[in-house]
Amino acid sequence: MFTGLVECLGEVGKVESEGANRRFRMLAASLREGLSIGDSIAHNGVCLTVESLQPSGYEVVAVAQTLSVSNLGKIRPGDRVNLERALLPTTRMGGHWVQGHVDGLATVVRSVSRQGSTQWVLRLPKDLVRYCISKGSIALDGISLTLGSVEGSLVEVNIIPHTAKVTTIGTWKPGKTVNVEVDLLAKYVERLLAVRA
Repeated sequence: MFTGLVECLGEVGKVESEGANRRFRMLAASLREGLSIGDSIAHNGVCLTVESLQPSGYEVVAVAQTLSVSNLGKIRPGDRVNLERALLPTTRMGGHWVQGHVDGLATVVRSVSRQGSTQWVLRLPKDLVRYCISKGSIALDGISLTLGSVEGSLVEVNIIPHTAKVTTIGTWKPGKTVNVEVDLLAKYVERLLAVRA
């Protein structure tokens, strides 16, 4: 379980194919201290297990199913990735409950500069937008964000300069695909109501 508060930007050091899977060597010196094999780390919102430790980082493997529903299949050496370690019982809960289980991909449509922030508009798949409400929570590339307006398949998020600086949002451009995890509570409520009906 995660909060959606990015701890650092890691760099992809190496990518290797292992059958249909892909092994990533991540360079993230600030996360290396205290890291153990078996730990969970969210990579652009995708929970992956640390398989080996390196002097300046670690290695993880993304299986074919994960690659098919996320943007991890497109990352290359040198790319930056949002990283967050799993919650501890003592962690301050500053974001929202994020599982690290990507529901699908959104496409960046456009951005509009505001006074002191940037408004980003993204297009979500129709089967995911039903979980979105104005002022609700969403995780985009593992970043906990508050939704602005929701109109049709388009959603808006407003980003302050600090968030753009410490996450991959600073590199977003129209056409870019980002990982989406919708609010966990909305999915459970829908399932409970469906069973009751």
